[in-house]
Amino acid sequence: MQFKTISETVTVSPQITAADVPAIAAAGYRAILCNRPDAESADQPAFAEIEVAARAAGLETLFQPVVAGQVSDQDGADFRAAIAALPTPVFAYCRTGTRCAVLWSLAHARQLSVDQIMQATQAAGYDLGALAPRLGAS
Repeated sequence: MQFKTISETVTVSPQITAADVPAIAAAGYRAILCNRPDAESADQPAFAEIEVAARAAGLETLFQPVVAGQVSDQDGADFRAAIAALPTPVFAYCRTGTRCAVLWSLAHARQLSVDQIMQATQAAGYDLGALAPRLGAS
């Protein structure tokens, strides 16, 4: 499991399992946000499995599935609303973490400059340079 911190309130990660949840709770996260649709691949655990483990660990959860390669501006707005509604810090995951990083970027396109967004996502290990023109148009 990889912790890739983007901001004080959001860390992103590739797919997790229920066995990872205790470590997420121990690291101080207060909520888990899933941005990966169930059954995107045959080997991924269903969100319900993660949710059961998270609740047992005292974490809140939210399922906000977004199809890879089809992230809309509305998805970014929904991500912003989810982060505002959940206790922070939030641990968000998808297949590789990139989708979550894109969602975070879209969610902050009006509050941060494109350079600030690129710096934050690059520091977390994501190259979202192709997203920069879209962020600049927001």
